[in-house]
Amino acid sequence: MAELWTAEELASATGGRYEGSPPRAFGGVSIDSRSLSQNDIFVAIKGDNRDGHDFAAKALKAGAGLAIVSRPTEEMRQTGLLLIVDDPLAALRRLGIAARKRSRAQVIAVTGSVGKTGTKEALRLALGGQGETHASAASYNNHWGVPLSLARMPRSAKFAVFEIGMNHAGEITPLVQMVEPHIAIITAIAASHLGHFRSLDEIADAKAEIFSGVLPNGAGLINRDGDHFGKLREAAVRAGIRRIFGFGKSEAADIRLEACVLKESSSLATASVLGEKVTYTIGMPGEHVVMNSLAVLGAAKLAGADLARAAKTLGGLSPPKGRGVRYRLQAPGGEILLIDESYNANPASMRAALAVLSRVEPQDGGKRIAVLGDMLELGEAGPRLHAELAPAMDAARADALYACGPLMRNLWEAVPEGRRGRYASNSEELKEALIRDLKAGDVVMIKGSLGSRMGPLVEAIKEKFPAAAGMA
Repeated sequence: MAELWTAEELASATGGRYEGSPPRAFGGVSIDSRSLSQNDIFVAIKGDNRDGHDFAAKALKAGAGLAIVSRPTEEMRQTGLLLIVDDPLAALRRLGIAARKRSRAQVIAVTGSVGKTGTKEALRLALGGQGETHASAASYNNHWGVPLSLARMPRSAKFAVFEIGMNHAGEITPLVQMVEPHIAIITAIAASHLGHFRSLDEIADAKAEIFSGVLPNGAGLINRDGDHFGKLREAAVRAGIRRIFGFGKSEAADIRLEACVLKESSSLATASVLGEKVTYTIGMPGEHVVMNSLAVLGAAKLAGADLARAAKTLGGLSPPKGRGVRYRLQAPGGEILLIDESYNANPASMRAALAVLSRVEPQDGGKRIAVLGDMLELGEAGPRLHAELAPAMDAARADALYACGPLMRNLWEAVPEGRRGRYASNSEELKEALIRDLKAGDVVMIKGSLGSRMGPLVEAIKEKFPAAAGMA
């Protein structure tokens, strides 16, 4: 067992009190009783829908070495070791801060309206071959995800990458002040969570909070092609950052894309990265992925990694679940290609997904099909922003739109009648017709906000059509 926290460190960091005799050390930190490893520390935090205290005894029975709780029960005491604290979430935050204080890693923080998780995963890959690299799991980027990711950081890590998200102004500041990055990246500013903001300028201000935690002599990386570059750069300067670099196509970019070939399932790029030229392959399609790769390589170089080695690894990049994973499925007479973009959506990511769809050629008379659910949290602009996807549908050469949700009806009505496949009020009602209409040769891309529940459509299609030969 790798030692993550000693019993003494744990008590000191959290301010907790043991009930029972602790082992010398613990191997991990978990908040989920279903997925913890042996000798993990289970932290009984209270979420929006569930209270970890209800699962603490179960976690101990499953092999957790310890449960951090504020309301111990007799069942917990009889089941395993407890660390009593006033507030488990506050204890998790203190543990995360302690992990950061002891770390000697080069730390990178990533935020943005789109591309956070993909950029974080690309950094994990690019840096992983050059030293022990710790990175946030999944999209653990909120008030519990960031401290949990910090608390899991091994003291031996050479590099660490943290994703930081927000729904409202003021959320990023306390998170980035825990992370204390050497390098902060803002991927892009777009209409995401617009329902909580009056404008894109306000979103940019909220994202710029990431600069407030950057360490002295740290660096900021900002999309040079975006409309908010000047505003974000000024925010970085106000935060005391002197090393500010832009990435993009612009001639003024410090990390500049010089050439790019976009392919169906990959891309080839040539870039000048802080004065060093590099040509590399990216194992994922899409111009948006190429643009974020510039930030990845810039951050890798600033963190002390070898640029050429970092660039070479990006050929092995693959999409996280729900963000472009492809499935070849067997149908009568041939195959269906399913592109799973179901994790989440906003106007920028929707356009990017449609652009990827445009480069995939259906086979044997098949159709290019977009299955789209509502983009949520867009406020009063929601109906308009959905209707404004019509030109992106045209550019994607989509043969049919399968739409669900009251907001997506605005796009349904904006596309030509000949491209209207099916419409339903929700994804469940769309499922039967969609599956019935799919044929061999089709390429089908599914995308929508989490609340529109597009993921079950992906699973339903996979259940109906088995994986093609040679696929897992």
